[in-house]
Amino acid sequence: MATAVDRGNQRVRIFRLAALAMAVASGAAQAGGGPFGIDHTVHYDNSGIWKRSNQNMLFYGTVLTVGGGALWLGDQDKLGDTFWRSADAMVTTAIATQTMKWIFQRERPSQTNDPDKFFQGWGAHSFPSNEVGAITAAVTPFIATYGDEHPSAYLLALLPTYAAVARVKTHGHWQSDVLVGAAIGTGMGLWAMHRESPWTLSLLPNGFQLGYSRHFD
Repeated sequence: MATAVDRGNQRVRIFRLAALAMAVASGAAQAGGGPFGIDHTVHYDNSGIWKRSNQNMLFYGTVLTVGGGALWLGDQDKLGDTFWRSADAMVTTAIATQTMKWIFQRERPSQTNDPDKFFQGWGAHSFPSNEVGAITAAVTPFIATYGDEHPSAYLLALLPTYAAVARVKTHGHWQSDVLVGAAIGTGMGLWAMHRESPWTLSLLPNGFQLGYSRHFD
């Protein structure tokens, strides 16, 4: 069982990864606008690996993998429990980011060249990035659970990093949108890991705790 020191070290490592991902997403240091003074438009690129279709594939693939893994495995072992905590983090991140979109009503780079256009009405949903938040939330529990035992788990941080860069390149989000999205996802992932049991599982009938795979044992 992980000690308090181990959990503290995990949090430090995850926050360092999140900081690295956010630095990569924000690109080279450049004066700009927005809440952190870093927001600026970049050259539009919707080709190759940055294509919007590839971004959608990653996002929906993440949702299906986490949801499918949780339902299939249940909460009877370490991996299944991690899937459910990942689901917790994704759900709570989605709630938080969508609520903030409704509040801040920021225009996307595809709508304006001015990164300070907040409170522009219901058609403005740039801040923060729910996709980057959701993917970060999905991988954080796996990194926290398996990172010390299997260092390759830290490579999962490349997924939200890619999503962040891609959303900026295709003018879906400003740099601060993806940074805040990643921060929310990381925070919710760590919150999910420190609950006694998965929150989403407690809302479902007891049968989901066993997982569909048990029906084939």
